[in-house]
Amino acid sequence: MYANHYKTSRKSKKKPPPQLPFILRKTKHTQPAEFCQDIRISPYTFDCLVQCIENDSVFTSGSDNSQMPVENQLAITLYRFGHYGNAAGLSKVSRWAGVGKGTVLMTTRRVMTVLLRPDFVEENLRMPTEEEKKQAKDWVEKHSCSGWRNGWCLVDGTLVPLFNRPHWFGESYFDRKSNYPLNFQV
Repeated sequence: MYANHYKTSRKSKKKPPPQLPFILRKTKHTQPAEFCQDIRISPYTFDCLVQCIENDSVFTSGSDNSQMPVENQLAITLYRFGHYGNAAGLSKVSRWAGVGKGTVLMTTRRVMTVLLRPDFVEENLRMPTEEEKKQAKDWVEKHSCSGWRNGWCLVDGTLVPLFNRPHWFGESYFDRKSNYPLNFQV
């Protein structure tokens, strides 16, 4: 037993301070572009969304321990959904927010419960009117090729990686992440 005894004290790994408090208290008000990079929506939209969901019963607990502020829960969820790969992993999100992995899962579940309620969807989401569709189609025709005119609801940017470099003009497929992808538009 004494052979395995540590003669020196163990050094614990120091963690950096969480970024979430700084993002919500400072960056949101002074650097909205940086806030948008992390949370993926503008500070104004974020505040409106917090107002829409903050009074929902899912954010109240029956115990003496209160939940973290709805603003923090929404920010954690949006940060997680706004990233992919390792950046969206529970470890990365929990370090960014300064909370445990279980808390990341719990806050995501709570926020999604509210956002997917039928009454919330009915009140806050709607399909565009015919006039809005026409304006979008005109914009697409003006800023793109006329063949895309009827594509009033486009999503761009999906990269599908290829197995290896294409034989013809392969260098033109090379991207910033050193892959050879095709870009799809839906």
